Amino acid sequence: MEDTKIKAEKFNFYYGDHKALSDVSVDIYKNKVLGIIGPSGCGKSTFLRSLNRMNDVILGSRYEGTVLLDGQNIFDPGVDVVEIRRKVGMVFQKSNPFPKSIFENVAYGLKINGKKDKNFIAERVEKSLKDAALWSEVKDRLDKSAFDLSGGQQQRLCIARALAVEPEVILMDEPASALDPTATAKIEELIQELKEKYTIVIVTHNMQQAARISDYTAFFMMGELVEYDATSKMFTSPSKKITEEYITGRFG
Repeated sequence: MEDTKIKAEKFNFYYGDHKALSDVSVDIYKNKVLGIIGPSGCGKSTFLRSLNRMNDVILGSRYEGTVLLDGQNIFDPGVDVVEIRRKVGMVFQKSNPFPKSIFENVAYGLKINGKKDKNFIAERVEKSLKDAALWSEVKDRLDKSAFDLSGGQQQRLCIARALAVEPEVILMDEPASALDPTATAKIEELIQELKEKYTIVIVTHNMQQAARISDYTAFFMMGELVEYDATSKMFTSPSKKITEEYITGRFG
């Protein structure tokens, strides 16, 4: 039996009067990769950003239902949102390094969380860059600007930055969509390595990518979770005809 890390139950999300998610219930398992697929505007990214309350900043947004992280509802009144976002890190579609050195990019989260010990920070930066498969490429130029890196390296730097604060879950919103095939392959390989230590949820437009890297797949359509199953089953014998049509490219 899989170990549930995050559990959404009858989760609804609204932007003003617009209902973006409707009664979504799903179990996200520990140390597995969940791929979220579906046509544009179907609620994939809204659901992803709900998992660490990134949507809180959007004016007029509200939710109903629960999202449990290790059994605790992340929307409970007394919950520390900063702590939720430390536990549930985020990597965006477009790599977004800070205008700082490679080292300072990775150290940033540690410093804002009050870490001051230089040796500790240096060790954590090295470990995070190694975990993000970037250390060997940048170890001799940590003081150089993050903007000197290629697109694929910048994305891995953003992953290293997310890893530095020791999250338990990593959310990825189309992390390879702006990258060339070689850089994409590196990110995919990295995701397979990272799931040894982390639970990963990835939104992707790319069916082949979802099939390659995810253990489970959730298919969203018009704000609803249409089907959710082990990826091997979803891509070979989905339960619903509409899932099959989307996966085989007949629409979307």
